[in-house]
Amino acid sequence: MKVSTRQIVISGLLTAVTVVLGVTNWGFIALPTPAGAATFMHVPVIIAGVLEGPLVGAFVGLLFGLFSLRFMADPLVVIPARLVIGLFAWLAFRGVRKLTAQYLPAGKGLLGGLGVAGIVAGVVGTFTNTAGTLLLAVWRGYLTPTAAWTIALTHGVPELVLAGFVVGSLLVALLPLIRQGKINV
Repeated sequence: MKVSTRQIVISGLLTAVTVVLGVTNWGFIALPTPAGAATFMHVPVIIAGVLEGPLVGAFVGLLFGLFSLRFMADPLVVIPARLVIGLFAWLAFRGVRKLTAQYLPAGKGLLGGLGVAGIVAGVVGTFTNTAGTLLLAVWRGYLTPTAAWTIALTHGVPELVLAGFVVGSLLVALLPLIRQGKINV
């Protein structure tokens, strides 16, 4: 698989965002729950997947997973779900974009085709992160199913809403660049 210059540049930019969020702890919101923190670090992974595809999304997701090791030291719990966030966000975005292309205008804000596709990609990427990590934590014996459901409801649902809004808004804000052909989505 050939990696383009653009993919390298986008990877670098989103890697920098991920590193800043991880090092400063801005990407992790400390909460007194079994998870220890809610996360915002999956958003760059979703953006990477939407803009550049699963390979770039997996790379940025790996970095997210490495930063997550401070909360759960088992890489078999924190890495696998983070690797596929970009893939599922990309699949959701592409699918919804095709469906909405004929029914919704591209430039009508969050309710236009691009905004709706971004919202769905944000929700799907976040669901992938939350569900995948919690399922692996239960499977490996770190959480009870009850604790996992508590985390899913207290952290997962707000993260779904936030990521959908942020990803959809960013794509709508990038619309002028998309129309000029500088970003292909």
